[in-house]
Amino acid sequence: MKQRFTFLILTVLIIGFTTFKSCKENSRKFETLVWFDEFEGNGVIDTTKWFHQTKIPAHGSWYNNEIQHYTNRIENTFLDNGYLHIVAKKESFKDQGVAKTYTSARLNSKYAFTYGRIEVRAKLPYGVGTWPAIWMLGKTINEKGAYWETQGFGSTSWPECGEIDIMEHWGHRQNFIQSALHNTSSHGNTKNLGGRTLEDVSNTFHVYAAEWTKDKITFSIDGIEHYTYKPEIKNEDTWPYDTDQYLLLNVAIQPKIATTFTESAMLVDYVRVYQ
Repeated sequence: MKQRFTFLILTVLIIGFTTFKSCKENSRKFETLVWFDEFEGNGVIDTTKWFHQTKIPAHGSWYNNEIQHYTNRIENTFLDNGYLHIVAKKESFKDQGVAKTYTSARLNSKYAFTYGRIEVRAKLPYGVGTWPAIWMLGKTINEKGAYWETQGFGSTSWPECGEIDIMEHWGHRQNFIQSALHNTSSHGNTKNLGGRTLEDVSNTFHVYAAEWTKDKITFSIDGIEHYTYKPEIKNEDTWPYDTDQYLLLNVAIQPKIATTFTESAMLVDYVRVYQ
């Protein structure tokens, strides 16, 4: 009886240790830092890591009726005291033969990957009409002027390429943060979304994150999850998320910008990718 009891205890301990080890391994799935930018220093950004996307789409305006020019000028993108500043400004500016009254910046990462945890610590601009975003696109998107398109990867249209919106904020919905997925099964006014309202996003830094595995994509703010995308059926329509995506950081300006708006910035403390 004593031997059987001892055997039972050992069996339970072995099973428990195996389960603990498995859980521990799973929790460490994305703990290796593979790409990052801490935005140290002052002045110009690190162009070995980031690409300014400035080419206007063929119809002469950016998507979603955005009214800004994206520029590569230091007035719109710079490092200061350890932070990346992406500045939206009200100013007359002509580029590519088109005159606009607002400028901003749109950065593409020169790093693309499949699966991992993305963390971005940021403070968001303020003002009705501002639209900052931290997001991802399939590396093969055929968008003229996007970094990976210029490298010869532009073979897939949107939304077939897949889009992962880690953080979107609209000035007319101050403090509400949304995460969303766009793909062939749902795009534009997508149904694949979730979000929550925070106390203060324009004066306080928050960590916006996404954990992307072969099974699901989970979004969180400051470690608190608010949406998980895990379609029951995974096919080319619902799950184009098994190939490389790259990061984008930008501040767009919507047509209904406040008349009092002059300038506001998204400040980014760091971008980190773990695998």
